[in-house]
Amino acid sequence: MKPEEILSLLEEYGQQHILHHYHGLSPEKRERLLKDLQGLDLKLVFDLHKKFSTESGTGRPSKDISPAPVTNIPRTSSEIGAREQARRLGERLIRQNQVAVLIVAGGQGSRLGSEGPKGKFLITPVKRKSLFQLLAEAVKAISLRYQALIPLLIMTSQENRQETQEFFKSHNYFGLEGDSVLFYEQEMLPTLTPEGQLILTDDTHLLVNPDGHGGFLKGLYKSGLLPNLIRKGVTELFYCQVDNPLVKIADPVFIGHHKRKGAEISTKVVRRREPEEKVGIYGTVDGRPAIIEYSDFSPREYRALDGEGNLRHWAGNIAVHMISLLFLRRLNLHGFTLPYHRAVKDVEALGPDGKVVTVQGWKFETFVFDSIPYASETFCLEVSREEEFSPVKNQEGNDSPDTARAAMNRLHRSWLQEAGAVVAPDARVEISPLYALDKEDLIRKLKGQKLVIPEDRYFE
Repeated sequence: MKPEEILSLLEEYGQQHILHHYHGLSPEKRERLLKDLQGLDLKLVFDLHKKFSTESGTGRPSKDISPAPVTNIPRTSSEIGAREQARRLGERLIRQNQVAVLIVAGGQGSRLGSEGPKGKFLITPVKRKSLFQLLAEAVKAISLRYQALIPLLIMTSQENRQETQEFFKSHNYFGLEGDSVLFYEQEMLPTLTPEGQLILTDDTHLLVNPDGHGGFLKGLYKSGLLPNLIRKGVTELFYCQVDNPLVKIADPVFIGHHKRKGAEISTKVVRRREPEEKVGIYGTVDGRPAIIEYSDFSPREYRALDGEGNLRHWAGNIAVHMISLLFLRRLNLHGFTLPYHRAVKDVEALGPDGKVVTVQGWKFETFVFDSIPYASETFCLEVSREEEFSPVKNQEGNDSPDTARAAMNRLHRSWLQEAGAVVAPDARVEISPLYALDKEDLIRKLKGQKLVIPEDRYFE
């Protein structure tokens, strides 16, 4: 937009406080403020404010929620056979270079007491590798196993893109080819007051927020990466978030199930640990598959048990998906499809007197799982929490670095013990993805060796 168009838009939407502030600035600062405004979709947020101001609620009606079909962890011989068929199909797709990996990494490590991108946080129990290194090495290991080229896409935010790219470059992309690691930014949206006013953080910048993890769809399309991947023959995208060090990157079983089902989007879930665990649930709304926020359930229904005494709504979302690239393209072709949600939070703003004040802010964001109801076919796979899900969300307590390191140590100890090793009770162990991607890989590597591990050990 041209400067005069921006000023006209501000006038149209009653942003006189911004116009008054603008006219009081020096020419240099005016230019900087206009540059900041040019990069933002102002009309979108004003329209969203109008929508949320006139609607009575944004939640889904709980009366229409019910469990959805889930393929459970295999126990019978036929279920194990189906899993192996899926694995073979997934492996074939990887070998044919039809799979890419996307890691959502727009967040900062501030909640963990760390500066910089969250992906730089040091997480592994022995070597203290960063989340970025751990996940990149998993992509490298899968590529080597199947002699495949797997593009690795990293969705950053405006705040951390440069630092993330420099981190990868300074570490030689953790063994990956530099041109196969692709970075792009999610969109930033202005935060508004409940009255619909833009918020200044300083003389030349508005308060903005990332548009949510659902913004990866829009960013992938607008960046040009999506059509480029399609042209290169990639058909499926493995999606995960950077803060789960147990994620099974490009899991062939998951890929194969997704493809066999003809799904446009597939989801991994784990069983809820307890009735009070607050997590999104894979289920149906009005007969359509969806992820339902726990707040959209009545408390009674969320804790409800089935006839066998188990949680009725047990399928907890872990933010791991397989997504068809043609589906992603369809969701963008005629304008971005996903709905926006509103979050209300206290934020810091530049007051009229130039001092920082606390005000209430409305932030608008999208969620990747809101694409599920738009899919013509979906699939859901249950996996083991102990093997695949230990997120790093908090500095202490549940879902913290300590719990994630303990989970990684337990998992790798179990692999070693099943391979016949004896591990001292207090020894911490860590197995690089480049040494073994899974238990079966480790057993083949050790070839019946009777290892005794008396102290901390890293396998590389």
